[in-house]
Amino acid sequence: MGFEAWFTLGTIGLVMAALVSNRMQVDTAMLGGLIILMVAGVMDFTQAVSGFASTAVLMIGGLFVIAAGLEETGALSLFSDRLLGRPKTIEQAQMRLLPPIALCSGFLNNTPIVAMCIPVVRDWARRQRLSESHLLMPLSFAAILGGKLTLIGTASNVVVMEEFTSWLNTDHAWLKEVGFESLPPWLEFFGIGAIGLPAAIVCIIAMVFLTKRVLPVRKPVDIDNIDVREYQVELIVQASSPIVGQTIEEAGLRQLPDLFLSQIERQRTLLPAVSPAEKLEAGDRLAFVGALESVLDLRRRIRGLETPDKQSNKLDIAKTTRRLVEAVVSSTSPLLGRSIRESRFRSTYEGVVIAVHRQGQQINGKIGDIVLKTGDVLLVETHHNFASNWRNKRDFYLVSNVDDSRPVRHERALISLAILLLLVSLLIFKPFDLGAVPSVWMCALLMVLTRCVTGTIARRSINWQVLLAIAAAIGIGKAMDASGAATGITQFLISTAMSMGFDLTGMLIVLFIVASIVTQLVTPFGAGVLMFPITIGMAEHFMVNPLPFVFTLMMSVGTSFMTPVGYTTNLMVYGPGSYRFMDYMRLGLPLAILAGVVTILLTPIIFPF
Repeated sequence: MGFEAWFTLGTIGLVMAALVSNRMQVDTAMLGGLIILMVAGVMDFTQAVSGFASTAVLMIGGLFVIAAGLEETGALSLFSDRLLGRPKTIEQAQMRLLPPIALCSGFLNNTPIVAMCIPVVRDWARRQRLSESHLLMPLSFAAILGGKLTLIGTASNVVVMEEFTSWLNTDHAWLKEVGFESLPPWLEFFGIGAIGLPAAIVCIIAMVFLTKRVLPVRKPVDIDNIDVREYQVELIVQASSPIVGQTIEEAGLRQLPDLFLSQIERQRTLLPAVSPAEKLEAGDRLAFVGALESVLDLRRRIRGLETPDKQSNKLDIAKTTRRLVEAVVSSTSPLLGRSIRESRFRSTYEGVVIAVHRQGQQINGKIGDIVLKTGDVLLVETHHNFASNWRNKRDFYLVSNVDDSRPVRHERALISLAILLLLVSLLIFKPFDLGAVPSVWMCALLMVLTRCVTGTIARRSINWQVLLAIAAAIGIGKAMDASGAATGITQFLISTAMSMGFDLTGMLIVLFIVASIVTQLVTPFGAGVLMFPITIGMAEHFMVNPLPFVFTLMMSVGTSFMTPVGYTTNLMVYGPGSYRFMDYMRLGLPLAILAGVVTILLTPIIFPF
C-alpha cells in the first residue's frame, strides 16, 4: 500500500479514537476526518461530498418528516399498543419487539423501519419503565438481521447479487466443469434467507439473554420521586372516543407512570375507588393526579378526552399554533381569591387551564371551581406567544413553555397511515420506475400538504446530526476505496490464508472475517463491491461452485454490529440511546461471531461446493 492508503488508515484511527474517548460527537469526528482526507488530497472534492447526495442520506431526511407526521397524528399508537403490549421485563419487551422488526426488514428497507420505530420504542419504554438503552440498539441489530431474509431486505444484498449476475453474463469456462449452469430467480430472491433466517433466530435469542448482561444502562429509567410536581387534571370522555365501553384496564388508564385516576364523576355521582374493571361511558368526568409528562402522554395517546365544557374547543386559536405553558400565580395577581371560572380566564388570557398544582396538596372539586392562591402552578393550553406576552406581567411569577406539548391531530391519523401504506407500496412495487428517494420525499410532502404535520415541525424533525454523520461516513468509505487501503488489506489477508493451505471451509471463515472487518470501516454495500472480486477468485482458485462463497459474502457484509458507523441504523439510534462507541462492540461482537458460526456451518450444507 502507498502513502495515501496508510494516511487514510491513520485518519480513520484518529476518528475511531475520538469516538471511543466520548469527547467528541459522532458527526464532529466524522466530518473532521473527512475534511482531513480531502485537504490531504486523498480524494477530490466531488468524492468527498458524494455522501451528502447519497440515496441513504436523502431517504433518511424524508423519513424523519414521515415519522413526524405519524407521531403528530398519533397514528403509531393505534397499533403499537396492541403489538407491543405491556411487558414487565426487558426480555419480554425484546421478544415482542425484535421478531416483527426482523420480519418486516426482510421485505422493506430496514432504514425507514428503524426511523419510524425509534419514537414509538422510546415512548413505549418510558411508559413501561424500561431502559431505552436496552431496546434501541437491539432494534437496529434486529433490522440488520432481518435484511438477510430476502434479496430486497438491504442494499448490500442487491449490490452483491447484481455483481454476481453481471459476472455470470460473461463467459467462464470453469463453471461448466463444476456443474454450475444458471441461477434460478427464486434462489436469487430467497437464497440468502436459507442462511439469514437461522442466523436471525439465533442472534435474536442471544440478544434477549445478553443485552442486560453486557450493555450498561446509558439512559436510566425514570423512578418515582417524592419531589415530582403533581397536577390535578379533569377530562371528559367524548361519545366518539374509542375508549367508550372499555374497562379502565383495557383503555390503558392504569399504565401511565406517575399518573393516578383518582375518581370518576358519572351523572353527578362520584366513583372514588375506581376498579380496573370499571367500564367507561360517554360523559364520564375523569379526575387524574400526576406528573406533567404523564399528563402530556395521556392527552397525546388517547383520542376523545376533552377539557370540561369543551373549553379547548372554544379557544379562537388554530390547533397548529397551540401549546402548553406553566404559569405560577403571583402574590399581586388579579386571579387571587377567585375561582378559575369566575376569573373568566379563557377570555382574559386566551387560554384554558387544564391542570393545577398546589405544592403537593390534594385539591377538591372541579377545575373550574378551584379558588386560586399564591404559588399555584397552572397548566394552560394557549397560543405560542403566551409566554412572551405575560412573562413580565404582575399576574404571574414565572411563565415557561412546555416542550412537545402540541395537540395531537387524531382526526388525521388515518390520513397519515394511508400515506405510510402508499410509501410501502412505492418501495415494494416501484411503479412508474419511481426511485426510493422521490417516493420518500413525495410522501413527506403529502404529510405536509394534508396537514398531518406543519412545515415548521417537519423542518425541526430532521435530525441533522445523524445526516451529517452518515454523509461523512460514506465519504470516508470513498477514501478507503480511492486510496487503495481496503483493497490492499483484503488482498494481503486472503493471499496469506491461501499460502497457509486453508481448505474450503477455512477459506469461508477467512472470507467472513475479512469482509466483516471491511464492513466496519466502509459501508456494507461498499464492502460487498470491494470483496466480490476476491470472493470469486477464491471459488475459481479451488474450481468449486461459487454460491457458497457469494452467500457467505452477503452474510458477512451484513454483520455491521460492532461500530456505530458500520451501518445507517446504528447511527440513527446512537444519540437517542445515549450510547458510547464501545457499547456496540459489547453486544455486537458476540452477535457477529454467532452469525459467522451459523453461516459457516449451514452454507456448505445448503449450497454444496
